[in-house]
Amino acid sequence: MARALKRQRAVALCIFDPAGQAHLVQKMQKRLGVKVFDIGHLAQIPGAIGNQQPEMQAMLAQQLALSGAGQAAVLGTGASLNPIDNILRAGYLRQMLELTFPHVKGYDVSGTVVEIGKNVKSVKIGDDVFARPNQMDAGSVAEFARIQEDELAIKPSNMTHEQAASVPLAGLTAWQALVTKGKIKKGSKVLIHAGSGGVGTLAIQIAKHFGAFVATTTSGKNAGFVKELGADLIINYTTQNFEDELSDYDLVIDTIGGETLARSFKVLKKGGTMVSVKSQDNDNLAEKYGVHFEWFFMSPDGKMLSELAKLISQGTVKTVIDSIFRMNQAAEAFDRLATGRAKGKIVIAVK
Repeated sequence: MARALKRQRAVALCIFDPAGQAHLVQKMQKRLGVKVFDIGHLAQIPGAIGNQQPEMQAMLAQQLALSGAGQAAVLGTGASLNPIDNILRAGYLRQMLELTFPHVKGYDVSGTVVEIGKNVKSVKIGDDVFARPNQMDAGSVAEFARIQEDELAIKPSNMTHEQAASVPLAGLTAWQALVTKGKIKKGSKVLIHAGSGGVGTLAIQIAKHFGAFVATTTSGKNAGFVKELGADLIINYTTQNFEDELSDYDLVIDTIGGETLARSFKVLKKGGTMVSVKSQDNDNLAEKYGVHFEWFFMSPDGKMLSELAKLISQGTVKTVIDSIFRMNQAAEAFDRLATGRAKGKIVIAVK
């Protein structure tokens, strides 16, 4: 890489982490014989470097890795959108998550490792990986991503980067809701709301892998689709009240919140579990119905993502993509997300 840069023009750019590390400037200037500038978080601004000289991209990627001994720099190929992106865009979580601006969206990434920190052992340069970066490193709708080693997983070889980018946040949310929080087991009766959504499509397949009986809510036009994913019982929410159709369930996965969450307590058996990624139980309905309640934010986890990767490689779990947009169509992608009608995930092809 260094030799290639020296053959190029004698100016390159460098990106620093918030703390800044001046010794990296000196190291790279000496090694590469080029002028290095500190340009803040330019590499995480969509389009900021996509059309620049190759040496700029290489330098940015290299510094992203060098700034963290346990981090890897990934040249992003695919990213995907999630409801949290529009929630943050609307400012609803500003009291919980302090953002700096310009703020780059995106919590899913798939791409190729271009540099690694000195302590990274599980991946190497050239590996195709996917991940859900943590909050500090989020901003995957960009040319480069900086990711902690323990958040990375090797991309299944039977997936494109666009397909892989659709998995991390939704897949980890589904896994943690069903397995970590819900304690799913063979024979469990599970209701999964919004079965045709990003989390729902993966949750249905994961639940079936564990041997559960799965009911799901969706519109009539998507009934056949969720049945193909493995749903045993389908509730058309436009014509049926799920609480009138279901009873004695062990587990409910709520991704909608509000009134849907409140009504969902009625379908659980005594001692059952309600897991919500959307709303808290502000009315203490869990106590009223004698059930357990779990509300959580998904946590990035490379090992857990690797377990999902195994299921994808085996063909047990498949990805569902609603639509793919190019980087210059990002605004359209967010408009599609805002409709709440996506079937599966919305992906942005970074390259």
